[in-house]
Amino acid sequence: MAVSARGRLPEFVADIEKLEVPTRVGTAKITIYRAANASSPTGALPAVHINLHGGGYVLALTDMDDPVCRALAVQSGSVVINVDYVVAPQHPFPAPSDQVFEVMEWVAANGEQNGWDGSRLTIGGQSAGGGLAAAVARLAFERGGPRIALQVLHYPPLDLSVAAGSKRSPIARPMLRPWMGEVYDTAYVPDPGARTDRLVSPAGAADRADLTGIAPAVIVAAEQDILRDEARRYADRLDAAGSLVEYREVAGSDHGYDLKDDERARNSYRFIAAHIRQTTA
Repeated sequence: MAVSARGRLPEFVADIEKLEVPTRVGTAKITIYRAANASSPTGALPAVHINLHGGGYVLALTDMDDPVCRALAVQSGSVVINVDYVVAPQHPFPAPSDQVFEVMEWVAANGEQNGWDGSRLTIGGQSAGGGLAAAVARLAFERGGPRIALQVLHYPPLDLSVAAGSKRSPIARPMLRPWMGEVYDTAYVPDPGARTDRLVSPAGAADRADLTGIAPAVIVAAEQDILRDEARRYADRLDAAGSLVEYREVAGSDHGYDLKDDERARNSYRFIAAHIRQTTA
């Protein structure tokens, strides 16, 4: 799967570097993507985007995001950092969100010596990575920083308080099946009562905090995904708080569509990169 991912979208070429970031949860390995032959006419450092992979908070599918990292690096002009965060069940909630928050603090504080501008920071991810991006944006909002210019939530799970078997799709056999939700949710948040936590279910009924001032958000959902409705609910919530930049649904697509459909992947990555570029200009 990793080899196949690296062969996709070959028009996006990036230089790659690997580093390790110490955190209280353990060392996080990061892969840094810079557009090949990138240069700034003003000599200014580029912005930086943190990418978080999917996998239900259980699967360490870091390499699967190689195409999106290359595409965003080339098209947004940002340095893209792909984070190999800890996963459940060895590291259940809140370990992944705690670790990613510490990685974000490190990225914000260590830009000059590593070739990016930590004050122009965005964060996003696919599937569980989008859920983690929302959680980390919430932590930054509550703790007063680091400042996030944009959070990008790509077909994210945003309400684990509702069982996957109760979520509906307009098609008969959507990609996410009830057993997947049961396995992943139980591994990530073993206590069902904890699944109402704001960092797990920001689109859930239990979270009614005022989110005015949280990082601006772009949310991309898939029309046929069982997670579409919670993405839409969270978009409405952020819109009411003045923090929704744009909500978009990819018509005729299901969860993880960009992992198989190169053309739709290109369109979505172009859309996301444009928002990152505009926000960090």
